[in-house]
Amino acid sequence: MNDETPGSLDDLSRRNFLRLGGVTAVGMAIPQLHAEAVASHSSSMIGVPFEPVKNPRIGIIGTGGRGTSLLGDLLAAEVNVLAICDVVREKAEHAQSLVVKAGQKAPELYTNGDHAFESLVARDDLDLVIIATPWSWHVQMAVASMKQGKHTAVEVPAATSLDDCWKLVDASEQTRRHCIMLENCCYGYNETLILRMIHEGLFGDLLNGEGAYLHDLREELFSNKGEGLWRRTEHTLRNGNLYPTHGLGPVANYMGIQRGDRFDYIVSMSTPQRGLDEYRKAHVKQGDPKWSEKYLTGDMNTSLIKTAKGLTITLKFDTSNPHPYDRINLIAGTKGIFADYPPRIYFDGQAGDEDWGSIDAYKEHQHPLWKQEGEIAKKLGGHGGMDYIMLYRLIQCMREGITPDMDVYDAAAWSAPGPLSRLSVSNGSAPVKFPDFTRGRWHERTISQIATQT
Repeated sequence: MNDETPGSLDDLSRRNFLRLGGVTAVGMAIPQLHAEAVASHSSSMIGVPFEPVKNPRIGIIGTGGRGTSLLGDLLAAEVNVLAICDVVREKAEHAQSLVVKAGQKAPELYTNGDHAFESLVARDDLDLVIIATPWSWHVQMAVASMKQGKHTAVEVPAATSLDDCWKLVDASEQTRRHCIMLENCCYGYNETLILRMIHEGLFGDLLNGEGAYLHDLREELFSNKGEGLWRRTEHTLRNGNLYPTHGLGPVANYMGIQRGDRFDYIVSMSTPQRGLDEYRKAHVKQGDPKWSEKYLTGDMNTSLIKTAKGLTITLKFDTSNPHPYDRINLIAGTKGIFADYPPRIYFDGQAGDEDWGSIDAYKEHQHPLWKQEGEIAKKLGGHGGMDYIMLYRLIQCMREGITPDMDVYDAAAWSAPGPLSRLSVSNGSAPVKFPDFTRGRWHERTISQIATQT
C-alpha cells in the first residue's frame, strides 16, 4: 500500500455516533461505556517503556512521497530497514535502492496486492513498523502490526472515526505494543523551544491556545497522481476538520493534555463549500470524472475546545482556498503570549511598549535535540528538519529503552476532533464531549516528556 492508492473510506455518519452513545437534546454526550467494557481485561500503556534494542529493525508500509521522505530520515538515523511494502512495485523498488545506496542489505519487498502488508507485519525480525499510506488504511494496518507483536508508528491522522480511535487504544493495551502517531509538528524548532519555556514558567498560568492547518492544497487535491488519487475523496464524504493534528498536537503538549488536563468538549462550525468548486471550474475540463463529485467539506472549519481545567483552544482547517501556509501555533498565559507565522513573542513588561518581540532573544531555551541534531536535520530538509528530529527521537527512545514521547492516547485524542467536529457541525454546532481514551488516568503525568528531555 502506498500514499497514492485509494481505499474504501468509512462513512462517519450521525448513526454511527449514536451507536457509540447517547445524544442529548442540548449538546452531544458520548458516555464512557466503551472504556468500562474493556477496562477489566486491559491495562494502560501510560509510562510503559520500550524494550531496549540497540539496532531497531524497521519495516515500512507505503513508499509514495511521504513514505520515501521518512525513509531518508530513518537511513540518516542509521537504523536497519529490512522490509518495504507498496502496491506499486516501482515505488517499492525505488525505496529499496535507497536502502542499498545507504550501505544496507536490500530489504525484502511486499508488493502483491492491497493486503501484502499482512505478510510484512507477520515477520518475526521487525521491532517497528512505520505506516505512511492513505488515511483509510491507517487503523487496519496499525492493528494488524500490533497484533503481530510490532511497535507501530502511523502517519497523521491516526484515525478518522471514534470507533477507529478506540480500536487503536484497545489493540495497544491488549498487545502491549506502542502505537505512535507521527506528529512531526511537535518537534519543530519553535514548538520545542516554546514548550521548554512554558515548562520553565515563563508564560505563567496558561489560558488559551490556537492551532490550525491552513494550506492551499487545491492543485495537489486535483492532481491525477500522488495524494490527488485519494485525498480529494475525503472532501466528498465529511464536513468538519479533516486534518486536526498538525495544529493541535503542539498546543496539546503546551497545555499538558493527558498529562494533568484533558480535552472536555468541542463546538465546531463550517463555512459553505466554495473553493473546490471554483478551482474545478477554472482548471478541470468538462467531461472529466471529477465533475461528478459533490464536495461536502466546508472551506473553513473552526472549532473551539474546552479542557477539563477550563483552558480554551481554537482550531482551524482550510485546504481549499488561497492562503499562505499557517499553523498559527499560539499559546497565551498570564505572563505572556507566543504566536507563529511569523514567530513573535510578548511578555509582560518587555521593552518596546506593546510591540511584539523576536524569539531570537530566547535561544538559550533551544531544545537539546536541536542543539545536538539540528544541523543534520536542516540538511535533510523534511519540513524544516522536524521530520528527522521526530524519527531520531523515536529511535533514541527505542535504543535507550525509555517511554515514547507520544503514545496511543495522544494518537486517539489528537485525531478525535476530526469525527467530533463533524458531529458538532451536523447538529447545529452543538457541543460534543470527548471520550477519555486514558480511562481516567490522564492525571498520572504532569507534562510532555519532550519538555523535560535533556
